[in-house]
Amino acid sequence: MTRLALRSTLAAAAALALSTAASAQTAWVSSEKDNSLALVDLKTMAVTGTVATCKRPRHMQIAPGGKQLMVACGDSQQADVIDLATKKSTAKIGLGDDPEIFDVSPDGKTLYVSNEEDAEVGVIDIASNKRKSAIKVGEEPEGVLLSKDGKTLYVTSEVASLVHVIDTATGKVTQNVKVGKRPRRFALTPDGSQLWVTNELGASVSILSTKDHSVLATLKFAVKGAREADITPVGLAMSADGKQAFVALGKANHVAFVDVASRKVTQLVLAGKRAWGLGLNKAGDRLLVANGLSDDLTIIDVPGAKALKTVAVGRVPHSVVVVE
Repeated sequence: MTRLALRSTLAAAAALALSTAASAQTAWVSSEKDNSLALVDLKTMAVTGTVATCKRPRHMQIAPGGKQLMVACGDSQQADVIDLATKKSTAKIGLGDDPEIFDVSPDGKTLYVSNEEDAEVGVIDIASNKRKSAIKVGEEPEGVLLSKDGKTLYVTSEVASLVHVIDTATGKVTQNVKVGKRPRRFALTPDGSQLWVTNELGASVSILSTKDHSVLATLKFAVKGAREADITPVGLAMSADGKQAFVALGKANHVAFVDVASRKVTQLVLAGKRAWGLGLNKAGDRLLVANGLSDDLTIIDVPGAKALKTVAVGRVPHSVVVVE
């Protein structure tokens, strides 16, 4: 082989390697009972390893900057901060008693976490690892979501069936919005104009205007052969273009595809038992469903609206995040 041919071959190989690395996608799945995170390669649809973490890992979020994963651990009462490149824990952040869902300010300095037993939201300074304050809310708070500018915080109260609207500058609740029974999780449309809220015991999603926080609509779900009591929406994801929403229907074992503009269900895709946490890749063509009672992850082809494979991922999977 000539030097020119060799150079050409090496350049092609390097380009292929870069292309492969760039397209690599891994689903990180928290397993409550195994105190670990399962790693699933989305190309091979196989588990490639596990990462040990703190006790009872549940909600996860990629930190601002995209280099770290934050994992809320209920029994350890802390967040484990994991370096995505090395897959090693780099820090622990105290979250207070019985932490549920959290969100991080756009500047990466402040963490807001729901503390279920205390009926409050903890406000934590990440740099000092100190709790700055606590905001009282309704009983059993769970869902926590910041507006894109970080000025407004939304929190669900499962018992009160309320969405609390909080001004982050003052730490005060400015509005309480009545939604469906047992609200759990949130998603904002990409333009920030609508806030979607799953109502676990209402078999529905409430859609709020972020302008005045009025309820624009309530979308009810029905699954053929399933009782309404078994249609328990929790997990929620929104496509990057804002055209589709995806709702995990819990004990009904399905995921609903919803057309955002018309607010109508377009597809129901069968997943595993108690379809729970949802993750979506950047391209929006793969939806991941953590199934809490069948201990597995369902990988769904979004354009085809069909399940490609279900993979065992550990005991009681809770949340899934796609790292690319």
